[in-house]
Amino acid sequence: MTGFGSAEDRVLRGRLRIEIRTVNHRYFNPQLKLPADLAGVEIEMRERLRQLLERGHVAVTARWVDLPGPEREVTIDLSRARQVVAAAQQLKKKLKLKGTVDLAFVARQPDVLTSTNGASEQPVQWSDVQPIVERAAKDVVAMREREGQALATELNGRLDALEAAARIVEEQAPARLTAEHERLKRAVAELTAQTTVDEQRLALEIALLADRVDITEELVRFRAHVAAARAALRSEQAVGKQLGFLAQELLREVNTMGSKANDARITQTVIAMKGDLEKFREQLENLE
Repeated sequence: MTGFGSAEDRVLRGRLRIEIRTVNHRYFNPQLKLPADLAGVEIEMRERLRQLLERGHVAVTARWVDLPGPEREVTIDLSRARQVVAAAQQLKKKLKLKGTVDLAFVARQPDVLTSTNGASEQPVQWSDVQPIVERAAKDVVAMREREGQALATELNGRLDALEAAARIVEEQAPARLTAEHERLKRAVAELTAQTTVDEQRLALEIALLADRVDITEELVRFRAHVAAARAALRSEQAVGKQLGFLAQELLREVNTMGSKANDARITQTVIAMKGDLEKFREQLENLE
C-alpha cells in the first residue's frame, strides 16, 4: 500500500529528519538510506518498521538538517597568563610606558585561552531516533488506512458481484440437469433403436450423471469462502495474505463449477466470475 510520512527533531546536538515512503509489495521489503553515524541503529529500525508496516516496499531516508557539532571547551593556561602579565609589567617599567595590564590584554595573548574539542562525540542510540521513526510511521499508517478503507469498499463490491453470479448459477443448475437427463434418454433411444431399454439401468446411469454434474457442494464452499473474505475485510489486522488464500480457493470452486457445467449459460456466468476474481486478486496486491 502507498503511504508517506516524515518527522524531524533534535538528536544529540543536531537535527535529524526521517522520511518513509511505501508502495505495493507482496512482502515486507525495507530499503534504508541512513547517514554513516546512524548505522548502529539500522537493525532496530528495520525490526520496528516490520512491526508497524507488515507488507510493502518501505523506503526510509534519514538526513541531518543540522549536523551535530562537538562541544568546544575553553582551557586557561595560568602559567602562560602570569608570564604575559610579568612580561608586560617589566616592559612598562623599562620603557616607562603609561597604562595598565588588564584582562582584555591578557586574554588576547596566544595560548592564554585555548578553545579545544570536548569529550568525543557520543554515538547515536536507537532511543534517540525511535521517536522520530514512530511519528513518521504514524503518518504512513494513517495514509495506508485511508487507502485500505477505499480498497475494502472495492473488494466488497467484487464479492457482491461474485455472490450474485453464484445465485444465477444455482438457479440455472436444475434446468441444466433436466436437459442432461433428456439428452441421455435420447441418446439411449437412438442407440437401442427397437431394442427394449432397461429402465432401472437407465435410472442408475442418470443418478450417476446427476452426481457427477452436481455443483451443490461447490456452491456451499464458495459461499463459505465469500463469508470468510467479508469477515477478514472487517478485521483490524493485516489480512492481505489471508485474502490471497481465499481468492485461490474461490477460483478453485469456480473452475470446478465450470468444468461440471456443460451448459453455455453457466459457462458464460463462470467466465464473468473469473474476471471478477482476477480483479479481486489484483487489488489484493495493494492491501496489507
